[in-house]
Amino acid sequence: MPQELHIIALGAFLLLVHIFVAGRFKTKQYGITWNTGARDEALPPLNPVAGRLVRAQENFQETLPVAIVALIGVVLAGRTSEMTALGGWLWLGARLVYLPLYGLGVPKVRTMVFLVSIVGLLMVLWPLLWG
Repeated sequence: MPQELHIIALGAFLLLVHIFVAGRFKTKQYGITWNTGARDEALPPLNPVAGRLVRAQENFQETLPVAIVALIGVVLAGRTSEMTALGGWLWLGARLVYLPLYGLGVPKVRTMVFLVSIVGLLMVLWPLLWG
């Protein structure tokens, strides 16, 4: 199996981690009744940590579709290479590090890690666009 497909599977698992981590902190703030209820009531704003974790999840959900298209695209086009695998691993590794950095509120470094993930995506997209 191409590494690129393995990276997608791990990316899907990382999405689940994002969902459950953000959900855990939201439940901690709003309570188990909120979590298991219809969630129709108006709620106060999230505390800073829970808010950052929700935003980290949203940010991941914005880049995951690009990663899926790029990684599956190179597999389907027969354009996998050491560069596309490295790019995929860079994206995934950076996204893995991004979650705790965002949750802890670490500025600047978090942005640099995000940029590394974008470079990884560009490494995968390159052969599809100009290969």
